[in-house]
Amino acid sequence: MQNIYKNSDNIVIVGGGPVGSVLALALQQQGVAFTLLEARVKGASHQDTRALALSYGSKLIFEKLGIWKSIEAKATAINTIHISQRGGLGRTKLNATEHNQPALGYVLSYGALTQALDEALDTMGVMYETEATEISPDESFAQVAINQRGQFQTISSTLLVVADGGRSLGETEGIERKTREYGHDALVSKVRAELPHSNIAYERFTPQGPMALLPNGECDFSLVWTGLKANTDEVLALDELTFLSQLHEAFGDRVGKFLSVEKRISFPLKLSTLKSATAPHLVVIGNAAQTMHPVAGQGFNVGLRDAWTLADLIISTPQNMLGSTEMLNSYSQQRKRNARGGMIFTDLLVNIFSNDLIGVSSLRGAGLGALEMMKPAKNYLVSKMSFGK
Repeated sequence: MQNIYKNSDNIVIVGGGPVGSVLALALQQQGVAFTLLEARVKGASHQDTRALALSYGSKLIFEKLGIWKSIEAKATAINTIHISQRGGLGRTKLNATEHNQPALGYVLSYGALTQALDEALDTMGVMYETEATEISPDESFAQVAINQRGQFQTISSTLLVVADGGRSLGETEGIERKTREYGHDALVSKVRAELPHSNIAYERFTPQGPMALLPNGECDFSLVWTGLKANTDEVLALDELTFLSQLHEAFGDRVGKFLSVEKRISFPLKLSTLKSATAPHLVVIGNAAQTMHPVAGQGFNVGLRDAWTLADLIISTPQNMLGSTEMLNSYSQQRKRNARGGMIFTDLLVNIFSNDLIGVSSLRGAGLGALEMMKPAKNYLVSKMSFGK
């Protein structure tokens, strides 16, 4: 083992996933130097088939970065969102054409996105196979201790950005996290249905929790099925035919029978946020700053807006002011309302729709039916999902 102390870098980004890479690419295109720390080997995520739900606003970010053309053919457009509840009347539809958008959103694999970002990034600024082991903010600079293939270094930075989901934060001074467990797990997979998806995404609320079917590819759907952990564990253990039968019972007949399912995995759901996403010379973005329920697909897109806002602020900030209190306060003010709004929005949907109290189902049904007739309310909902506002 060797301990090496590297000279100060102006901007260091911890985490080379989509959020960290979007920030790095935006800076690169404006000639701003950075060091990006990525724990995996280059290209390790390119075969990752996990589905990402991109908002229309995120698509616009990728257009500005110049990578949308390279991923557009791999993305499936969501032209319509169908919202309903199990066991009750009332439903509403959101259509892209009614809101002057080519699509309401898109479904894209994690691997396809990371490959496009990796190909656009100048690897001279990227340190692969580099794990951040400790973060230490200070009044003069922030430090990150790293392990790069057995070589240990400490890098000091005037602006350190954490975009790795929070894995490197640990007990970082000045960073206080608040977490609330939903007591639910999300089961995710890919399923094939009897009927074509016609670019329709389905958000269906059940007493056990929301479930979503997102068009993915020519004939398939990405499934997100949430519920109590015990129930999710039971469904996860079912054989394929029984699983498909129970999925059909929960979802209904809108896409016909379910014909096949790919590998199923689950993970616990929580609402997690930082009391402050900044500390001296330190900014935390993406899932490291806020983790929310997957209903309405807000979390990933909020993280991308974090990166885009921060990039714009870095570009307009004089170098001697990077990481300053003024800069960090400006970032917090710009992002606080959007990020908090996304968390409140998703949490409210879960609390309103995921219960089976007597009389509530009919009220929800009436609300969904009324929403179908109220254009201003629909405009607000589409704006919230597309741009977070």
